[in-house]
Amino acid sequence: MKKKSFTWNEFGYRIFAICNIIFMIFVCITVLYPVLNAIALSFNDGKDAVEGGVHLFPRIFTLENYRYVLTRRGIIAAIIVTLARTIIGTGLSLLANALLAFIVSRKKFFFKSQLSLFWILTMYVSGGMVPTLLLYKNLGLTGTFAVYIIPGLIGAFNMLVIRTFMRGIPDSLEESAQLDGAGYFTIFCRIISPLCTPVYAAIALFVGVGHWYSWFDAMLYNRNYPEYTTLQYEASKYLTVVFVQGANAAKDWHEPLVLRAAIMVLTMFPVIVIYPLLQSYFVTGLTIVGVKE
Repeated sequence: MKKKSFTWNEFGYRIFAICNIIFMIFVCITVLYPVLNAIALSFNDGKDAVEGGVHLFPRIFTLENYRYVLTRRGIIAAIIVTLARTIIGTGLSLLANALLAFIVSRKKFFFKSQLSLFWILTMYVSGGMVPTLLLYKNLGLTGTFAVYIIPGLIGAFNMLVIRTFMRGIPDSLEESAQLDGAGYFTIFCRIISPLCTPVYAAIALFVGVGHWYSWFDAMLYNRNYPEYTTLQYEASKYLTVVFVQGANAAKDWHEPLVLRAAIMVLTMFPVIVIYPLLQSYFVTGLTIVGVKE
């Protein structure tokens, strides 16, 4: 039996595959190590962590750091507000962007090109921070929970992504539904939306992460209204005041190192949990957007 000859192309492919695997392992270690180190520090005793040597696993396990952070004034309220704005804001934004994308993706809709250009311009042109603040103040949005939801309902990028996805759906599905007497609302709810689940999940992930990690709007519009504070804004205050000044500012034994790690883990934990659940939809959505019939 004749053996298969080994070509230089196969040799080069194997070398590339090995180098690619080594490079990806290095990238994974570089990305994961800071996260795992923060988790280990957050569960480690404060005084012991100051001595160093805590890398991937806590040396003296304790939950005291989280108890201390969660019992600080404003943290629980901030978590509730952040959860509310993430859930409500993501849901309403996804609905608004999907409806708008459905409208401008219809071939019979007039001015769809002009409207699309108008929304694209908003991605590059802004009124500025001070005019935006004055506008929100005159509209009565400052000092309210609505300032987190209403201004971000429509996102030009999100709308364009959903529109591109909807344009890839065969027109025959809509035409068949219209022959059966279905209206546009029925077509959107029962035909288009079920097929857009992957891109909806991807956009929901984008918007949800943006709401969860947002802190600048809370500082700018609701700084004097503690009932509308957010978790990220409270975390920024702790990082710039208590943790920078040291343990003496807290007037107890807690070390800034472990408290900083605890609040970092607390703020990123929901995203770490939810992202793997949406990853398959996320990858599928980005893949199908680039496929044309």
